[in-house]
Amino acid sequence: MMDKNNAMFCYQCQETMGGTGCTRVGMCGKKPDLAAMQDLLIYVTKGLSAIATQLRREKIEITADVNHMVTANLFATITNADFDKEDIISRIEATLRKEDELLAKVSKKDALPEASLWRGSREEFAAKAAGVGVLATKDEDIRSFRELITYGVKGLAAYVSHANALGKEDTEIDMFIQRALAQTMDDTLTGGTLLALVMETGRYGVRGMDLLDRANTETYGNPEITKVNIGVRSNPAILISGHDLKDLEMLLEQTQGTGVDVYTHGEMLPAHYYPAFKKYENFAGNYGNAWWKQKEEFESFNGPVLLTTNCLVPPKDSYKDRLFTTGNAGYPGCVHIDADENGHKDFSAIIEMAKKLPSPTEIETGEIVGGFAHNQVFALADKVVDAVKSGAIQKFIVMAGCDGRAKTRSYYTDFAKALPKDTVILTAGCAKYRYNKLDLGEINGIPRVLDAGQCNDSYSLVQIALKLKEVFGYDNLNQLPIVYNIAWYEQKAVIVLLALLYLDVKHIHLGPTLPAFLSPNVANVLVKYFGISGIGTVQQDIDSMLGGSDQLIRADMIVGDIVQAYPSLVPVMLSCGLHCIGCGVSEMETLEEACMTHGLDVYDMLDILNDELAHEKNNK
Repeated sequence: MMDKNNAMFCYQCQETMGGTGCTRVGMCGKKPDLAAMQDLLIYVTKGLSAIATQLRREKIEITADVNHMVTANLFATITNADFDKEDIISRIEATLRKEDELLAKVSKKDALPEASLWRGSREEFAAKAAGVGVLATKDEDIRSFRELITYGVKGLAAYVSHANALGKEDTEIDMFIQRALAQTMDDTLTGGTLLALVMETGRYGVRGMDLLDRANTETYGNPEITKVNIGVRSNPAILISGHDLKDLEMLLEQTQGTGVDVYTHGEMLPAHYYPAFKKYENFAGNYGNAWWKQKEEFESFNGPVLLTTNCLVPPKDSYKDRLFTTGNAGYPGCVHIDADENGHKDFSAIIEMAKKLPSPTEIETGEIVGGFAHNQVFALADKVVDAVKSGAIQKFIVMAGCDGRAKTRSYYTDFAKALPKDTVILTAGCAKYRYNKLDLGEINGIPRVLDAGQCNDSYSLVQIALKLKEVFGYDNLNQLPIVYNIAWYEQKAVIVLLALLYLDVKHIHLGPTLPAFLSPNVANVLVKYFGISGIGTVQQDIDSMLGGSDQLIRADMIVGDIVQAYPSLVPVMLSCGLHCIGCGVSEMETLEEACMTHGLDVYDMLDILNDELAHEKNNK
């Protein structure tokens, strides 16, 4: 039930008010009436999911249109996606009609939750929404687990929707999404059961990213190392933002021979890396930066803008009349372009508008390099491995994720600048804009920033890590010379995080703040089992991740030197599984190499040994 003092409650994004929750108006720009309808849409979508899950138990087939409705509804409620309340209401009504259609087929209706059975008119929507939002779950920890799962599933639904647009389906993922949503309404589930569901969400997150990766690469080819122009040409132009490659393909096809150029913005930048798009001579380059700068950049672009997915900021009046939306994006007063029954979209209105407007105002010049998805990095594997073995590359820093408006995000620019020159940044998502235009140089011909693509392409980073694990013969990903400093903003970043946790990646730094939807107890679970932490100062985090002066014991120290300098640590290392202490060979190994040999997590070992030394110091 909504607190009577709150006009709304939402805490699904990183920028939520005060780090606790938006209660008067969303930091994203959504108003309380829209937030209420989004809450109700999630509620009835969970009800539909419970019906579909029950029908599957009764051996009744669920058609693809139901799966697509669930994922579309979830996608529409992702942060900065659909601001059109009328569209959300229409989705609620369509979902209720679909529930009626399926409910007639259910034998055991008493197995269904109230969300599957509730029916109401438009006039009753607001009253119902007030009682079914996030705060309807009273137990803080159960609520936290439920929202973590729901937001992870939202991110997964976005990936699946993109894959569906390219003709790729995976009904097992759809079945999981619907079952997971139904389980978030099951009051019999304990925290332990919900934690297991969190991990299962991560498992399907990996599967969903694989589905989208195959959809993209089988349709458009494997990304290639590409230089992308960031200046402008003199032709009239259209700017496309969001994430949807199918929309871009249709726009490029329809602009051929029109004299209208097409530029990407934000997360559409990586489209330039795909071979299939290189044939379009009017595919001019990338304009601007991450999503949050669009108010200035859309205005200076001068031409029409097509927003294909989330990452929409409520527009200024100065360009609102030339902002078009499609797919699961929407904003009141902006023209929305729907697909026909065959999936085709007619962008002629945008093209005709572009012809009548000035060409873009130049805001920068030069080129940026990207296209380092998994297939391209695999082609460089020998070069990369040689650089690691020679010591030219000491660490890879995964700095994937989202960018945002918070001034504290300058941390990521400063962090990239401060990294030692023997480190390489692996990135995907719009977080890259904090450092992808810096001149960070190369290591033996390998750029120090390897951009795999969109947040959707985080799967490439997983594949690169798995390939390096195979090449080096390691037992788990934590033995690799890879550390993680992830920036998050919305729900697609949540599913990436859960996918990494499922793969047992530990010691992830997550910022600029930890999610508000993590209760203290749930956050402690993630810290205890996975070593998740927030960010500190740049120097503190570099020292922590790479081994700095504030750590007496570092991963690159020789075991024999540790034993000689800190003999009190010998029994501690033995108790942790380093049984080779005293062996002549191990005495010459680094701590990281010794841990690798014994299948131990070097970061856990560092925590234990440094904590022991700190304890000794405090007791003197």
